Amino acid sequence: MSALLEVKDLKVSFGGKEVVKGIHFSINAGEKLALVGGSGSGKSVTALSLLRLALNAKISGQALFDGRDTLAISEQELEGLRGDDIAMIFQEPMTALNPLMTIGRQIAEIIELKKGASKQEAHNRAIELLIEVGIPEPERRAAQFPHQLSGGQRQRAMIAMALSCNPKLLLADEPTTALDVTLRLQILNLIGELQKTRNMAVLLITHDLNLVRKFADRIAVMEKGHVVEQGSVSEVLAHPQHAYTQRLLASKPVRDVLPAQAEAAPMIKAEKLRITYPKPLGGFKGWFKKGEFIAVHEASLNLGRGQTLGIIGESGSGKSTMALALLGLLPATSTHGQIFYKRKEHIAGYDSAQSATENIASMKFDTPLRQSLQVVFQDPYSSLSPRMTIEEIVGEGLRIHEPSLSAAQRQVRVLAALQEVGLDETQFPGLLQRYPHEFSGGQRQRIAIARALIVNPQTIILDEPTSALDVTIQQQVLTLLQKLQRERGLSYLIITHDVDVIRAMAHEVLVMKDGLVVEQGSVDTMLLKPQQEYTKLLVAASV
Repeated sequence: MSALLEVKDLKVSFGGKEVVKGIHFSINAGEKLALVGGSGSGKSVTALSLLRLALNAKISGQALFDGRDTLAISEQELEGLRGDDIAMIFQEPMTALNPLMTIGRQIAEIIELKKGASKQEAHNRAIELLIEVGIPEPERRAAQFPHQLSGGQRQRAMIAMALSCNPKLLLADEPTTALDVTLRLQILNLIGELQKTRNMAVLLITHDLNLVRKFADRIAVMEKGHVVEQGSVSEVLAHPQHAYTQRLLASKPVRDVLPAQAEAAPMIKAEKLRITYPKPLGGFKGWFKKGEFIAVHEASLNLGRGQTLGIIGESGSGKSTMALALLGLLPATSTHGQIFYKRKEHIAGYDSAQSATENIASMKFDTPLRQSLQVVFQDPYSSLSPRMTIEEIVGEGLRIHEPSLSAAQRQVRVLAALQEVGLDETQFPGLLQRYPHEFSGGQRQRIAIARALIVNPQTIILDEPTSALDVTIQQQVLTLLQKLQRERGLSYLIITHDVDVIRAMAHEVLVMKDGLVVEQGSVDTMLLKPQQEYTKLLVAASV
């Protein structure tokens, strides 16, 4: 059987630097091929190059689609292929979708341009596609803008756009990376169902081997621009031949934490924590007052010294909102209940039982408390200032918490903190004067950890600290966090949707859904003997 797509000796370079180095692979009609590798392996550039979408790239080789070389045909011929015969789902729908157009209009526009349909015909077809990809209330959602949809809904809308012209080949570039574990399976199952009903070929680009195992027929593994191994999924994953493939398979987070101490002093303790936001009311009532949206319902938690409390749940469950409340980053009027913090000298807290506004507003998030409670955010690229050098970013906390230090003393502390997280000037000449964009995702996350560590905190809140990282880098960052906890006696509150991270890091687990704590207990109890159906679903989706 002749291949639908055959890639021969594909080379891609930017500014004279070759990033894809003469690779070969093929996809048959109706087949699912996974292109797997870490950041910088060249897998996304490969997919973009097939449609000549890699800007400022020099491309050579062949990409024969139905006998036509997409790398050699005219731009006009290629325009005919894009969308019609070969469609693409991009990694981040929020940046791929037009923020100024409604979802329905964006889908309909493609149908009008490619199929010559009228506006009404295109709109009707857009609604049908939204139904096909499982978006509830399709008429209402079609009239909404991308920011009004959840992450999973935006990804479904992207799939609807890609399928609007019935393509023969779908290029799916990390379509589930930014989604929760349950949503990942939903999206992947959706693509699989649509692939079967349309006999469509799929090139899935990912670093998640768990998804590859459940989805693909064949796998091609990329490292540093080379395809180092390919074959059937069952054969390659069961008997990997190349060292890099073996390393990928061995990259599951490993548990290496000290046992929980039964009588550990509480570092953060919350009781009946309730977080609300105002929301507009419809009709006449909305003129005079606002309604209330409850983001977190009566949640309680206890984080002990030297322990890790894992909060797990899907997007919109309230876990990140709870973290913001614990950090004192929400309006005082939004937070109700009791929160106690262990300082170096004493326990400080507030009680909203008498007067929420007065007591929360008077809660003292003073300098010593800020010093003992630090945070590492999900995306280091957006949480590190692009205009500050690494020395300024990491040393900023010292300027506030230890203002008596001289510039030379600060620099010594900054270098020590960076070295502690595995970054030094022998690896990165001129390290202190570099900027965040000069580092990889894993390196930027290490810089964010160094920024938190430099002020010697007792507790660190970690908000999805590894969700944007490849499996090999994720393992490195988690190993680093475990080492720091053992050496410093740190307490972690880790927020994640990844059960593997919970399994590796947590002593206690709290499961959230729709603002409610549905279950909590020790990590062994929660992962081996979950009681609630939602917890069972989360655990099953990670296997």
